[in-house]
Amino acid sequence: MNRETLVRSIQTKKSFLCVGLDSDLSRIPKFLLNYPDPIFEFNRRVIDATKDYCVAYKPNVAFYEALGTGGWQALAKTLDYIPKTHLTIADAKRGDIGNTSRLYAHTFFSTFDFDAVTIAPYMGYDSVSPFLEFDDKWVILLALTSNAGSKDFQFLQDNEGRHLYEHVLGKAASWADADKLMFVVGATQAESLQQIRNIVPDHFLLVPGVGAQGGSLEEVYRYGKNAEVGLLVNASRSIIFAGGDTEDFEKSVSDAARTLQQEMESLMSR
Repeated sequence: MNRETLVRSIQTKKSFLCVGLDSDLSRIPKFLLNYPDPIFEFNRRVIDATKDYCVAYKPNVAFYEALGTGGWQALAKTLDYIPKTHLTIADAKRGDIGNTSRLYAHTFFSTFDFDAVTIAPYMGYDSVSPFLEFDDKWVILLALTSNAGSKDFQFLQDNEGRHLYEHVLGKAASWADADKLMFVVGATQAESLQQIRNIVPDHFLLVPGVGAQGGSLEEVYRYGKNAEVGLLVNASRSIIFAGGDTEDFEKSVSDAARTLQQEMESLMSR
């Protein structure tokens, strides 16, 4: 999916919601365990309940690969089921060099045909470049994350007071333009979004942490938006597990997604 299509989808739906498919087998409604593929059945129902309110889906690959062959099959079926009108993100956080990186790129952009994949940039340009070779695909680099450990490295400062994450943003922005490259910025780091926008004014930001992690959607939008919105705000647990262990969980899932979309529409109309 190219940038023009993504921007048009955001404007048409009045939504910049990404639904994270962190489909934990231990948390899905128990009645689904009677199905041949419980994870796919859960995802199928979540997608049906949320597709009108979101513009993207982000399966967290860890929840699938932990299940072995069956998990990879569930991921493939899930990807095939997601409407082609929605951006698909493999939350894989890969990062390696040489042939290994090239094969990771092939895995998520050819074998699975995701639109985007998350990458850890610590090993530098040659670990990222194989992913940039694919047309109409996105690389989403970790820049400033929402976990407590982000302070261990990401906020280290040089002699001029610039943080490590600012160096990552500035350097990576020279590798590819805003049509191929996005950055992950945690919603709990909203106070840094304004400075991030000074460094990468045009790039999309994938923002996890709204919902279960307590990030403020209003603050993310205020400090992080650009002329095209330029945001994909991800919510996972707060949406997909909203129905608890009930057989009609889809209604609560749909309500949770619609509530976030309506809040986004309100912010976009200001």
